[in-house]
Amino acid sequence: MTLRLGRRALLAGGALLPLSARAALPDRPVRIVVGFAAGTGPDLLARLLAEALREVLPAGAIVDNRAGAGGVTAALEVARTPRPDGTTLMLGGVGPLAMAPSIFARLAYDPAKDFAPLAFLAALDFALVIPQALPVEDFAGYLRWGAAQSQLPMGTFGAGTPGHFGASILGVTSRLPVEAVHFRTTGDAMAALLNGTTQGLFGTIALVAPQVQARQLRALAVTSPARSALLPEVPTMRELGRPELTFNSWFGLVAPAATPQPVLAALEAAVLRVMTTPDMAARLQERGFRPAVTGRAEFETTLREETARWAEVARVTQFRALD
Repeated sequence: MTLRLGRRALLAGGALLPLSARAALPDRPVRIVVGFAAGTGPDLLARLLAEALREVLPAGAIVDNRAGAGGVTAALEVARTPRPDGTTLMLGGVGPLAMAPSIFARLAYDPAKDFAPLAFLAALDFALVIPQALPVEDFAGYLRWGAAQSQLPMGTFGAGTPGHFGASILGVTSRLPVEAVHFRTTGDAMAALLNGTTQGLFGTIALVAPQVQARQLRALAVTSPARSALLPEVPTMRELGRPELTFNSWFGLVAPAATPQPVLAALEAAVLRVMTTPDMAARLQERGFRPAVTGRAEFETTLREETARWAEVARVTQFRALD
């Protein structure tokens, strides 16, 4: 089933936006910058959003992948947009928007000052997966096996990402010789895990579930508050007595801070219009997301709370992105 709604739905959807909002929408294509490669969770979410926005934006929307540094590369580019007019947005996540200020020694942008929140969209939970060939059956066995190794290379999708955080905290709290191995693309990280070059990965449940179901990877635990419908046999970290490893990756849409307020309000209305339908909720869930759509005010509060939370985590654990 395609997400494209057709000309009749386009006219109806646009009519549901206030006249002032429609007038303030950009008349050129809106570029949604994503700090991760095609095929990753953020990319899938951005493409769902862009496809839906084509029905309510005058010139539609496109996705622009700018992978690097766990989303920081994309954030820096968007923050430096020379003439913010609503045509450049970023699908940002917990890493570049909330974690980065505390875990990078030098950060060339300030999330609180350089971005205007538009909408909180969804969250992704993780699974700790290992190569099927490892002589390990469960999480406890992995801890015993890992403690006997001189090094335990664990893949991540970039320094400062939630998966990197998970690997670091697992190493610190379990006294494992974890060595984070950062990959630029999902494909490279998955290939290294499948061939045994790395021996563990916190990957999004939606990403790793097919390999787990095909018995190419073994899932030891999930980081979600409850068990996942995609991996119902896999226990949560909380069930295993490891609540410190209950975490997720959330995503929201932001604009450069200098974007005019009428344009921000118009874009917010358009995003909420397409992201709060039952059909979109179903599509997000099919891809492993937990829909959690809110507007600008709520997202701004979330950003403040999450930034404070990760600052405290960084202080207590001495976690740093380039350790």
